Amino acid sequence: MKIDHVHFYVEDAKIWRDWFVHHLGFQSVADRNSSFHTCTEVVKSGAVCFFLSSPLLPTSPVAEFLRKYPPGVADVAFAVEDVEAAIAQAQKHGATILQPIQERQVGRAFLKCGKIAAWGGLTHTLIERSFVSSHSSLVFDKGQITNDNTFAAIDHIVLNVAVGELDHAVAWYEKILDFQPQQAFKIKTNRSALHSQVMVSHNGSVQLPINEPASKNSQIQEFLDVNRGPGIQHIALRTNNLVSAIAKFRASGLPLLSVPQTYYSQLKQRSGLTLSPLELEAIAQQEILVDWQEYTPVGTQQTAPLLLQIFTQPIFEQPTFFFEFIERRFQAQGFGEGNFRALFEAIESEQIKRGTLQ
Repeated sequence: MKIDHVHFYVEDAKIWRDWFVHHLGFQSVADRNSSFHTCTEVVKSGAVCFFLSSPLLPTSPVAEFLRKYPPGVADVAFAVEDVEAAIAQAQKHGATILQPIQERQVGRAFLKCGKIAAWGGLTHTLIERSFVSSHSSLVFDKGQITNDNTFAAIDHIVLNVAVGELDHAVAWYEKILDFQPQQAFKIKTNRSALHSQVMVSHNGSVQLPINEPASKNSQIQEFLDVNRGPGIQHIALRTNNLVSAIAKFRASGLPLLSVPQTYYSQLKQRSGLTLSPLELEAIAQQEILVDWQEYTPVGTQQTAPLLLQIFTQPIFEQPTFFFEFIERRFQAQGFGEGNFRALFEAIESEQIKRGTLQ
């Protein structure tokens, strides 16, 4: 299993296509997914593919979604080896089948896909692809192609669920999609708290942290209130040179969460920091979070795995969905608890500005 694409439902697909091209350097891709009631645009960067749909008529499924929820992620599509087996497993364990398996040819790809309901307005499309040739089923708009594939992959996707639903959600992803639990976090500050369980697909390609609020004024509860139910809080995009990428994003006007410079003074007090003073200065200039394992096994010369992370402000009008950008060095796995806490505190600062946290 791997992530095939993520589908956003928005009010104007063309405006958001241009947003991804301008701010994040995505390429606009010609697709065949629009219909008489829905406009769909496709943008791509490396292996990352996003569908952007907006309604042309009130009968559009996108219009129905937007009557219930603010703009955001409506569907996370997974590529699977055997869609019939995947849908059968989902049905066996009680998943709601929204779309039975359909077969169609798109360009050089032969697709078999079905769709299941997940949490709130979120769905999962399961896709089995077989290619007539090695080319992608998406046809590039030659005028938009560049060689600047900033993103290597979707690193992880974060789902927020209501208080008391975390265990249920974990069990659902275990039974329906054969995910396994990995890291667990309990983050608490003086103001609020959350619990998080990271779920990973059987082959390790998909990481899905699931959060629930652990206090009434938690940022997770604010998301649930504004989103009018569970949903995708953020998507992390992996890049091989985060400092360079963020410099470009800042130049394009992309709003990012602020990190106080005292954070970097504190970093220097931790043991095991392998960054040179020059590199740490560049990271601090771009306000990027850094985390690593402070202790490596005795007798090894291995450099400690290092995580670099940064987060955008919410991209839509409401404080719901945002992006994370991440760089993993020296086979860094999982999620650094130090960065997790720093993110939590940065979002709390934004909540205070909005007046939703005292």
